[in-house]
Amino acid sequence: MKLLRTIRLDPSDTFVFDNAAEPGEWAVSGAFAFWADDASRLSGKARTAFRSGFLGVASLGWSTLVQIVEVDAAEREAVVAMLAAKLVEHFGAPDLQAARAAAEDEISFVESIATQPKDTLIAVHRSYENGEVREAFRTLRARADGPKPLRAFSFLEVEGETEARADEQVDLVSLVRERK
Repeated sequence: MKLLRTIRLDPSDTFVFDNAAEPGEWAVSGAFAFWADDASRLSGKARTAFRSGFLGVASLGWSTLVQIVEVDAAEREAVVAMLAAKLVEHFGAPDLQAARAAAEDEISFVESIATQPKDTLIAVHRSYENGEVREAFRTLRARADGPKPLRAFSFLEVEGETEARADEQVDLVSLVRERK
């Protein structure tokens, strides 16, 4: 069995969503989170979450990307139970039995889109057309026959250094102003 976990390749989710999911959370599509909203009137960060967010089950935060992971039956059951509890607590499900049925449907849907090999990344594009929410999913994965992509930024933690020296500090705002 395969499910989805949130992944954060850079800090952008913390800027574009009001509440960003933590990396490694179980994830669902999350379209149901907008059932009471008029999707055509969403703006700002709520619109971004609607258009391109997966819902992290634990935090109810949003993630731009999710990763396919393999799970066993016990893990799947735990995700269903967690989602059912969130549906009662935060989304107005009338009782745990009804919430569990809805959670099972959501997790079954996740399984239907998690058909690629494990570690494949998935992005969503959600739209509101003719009174209906439409979702399109695309997969992202490294080419098997090519070199691994280089990272744009790499960070190194150096033990024993607690303060940056004045000559090592970079003022990005000033650099941008100088280029103009």
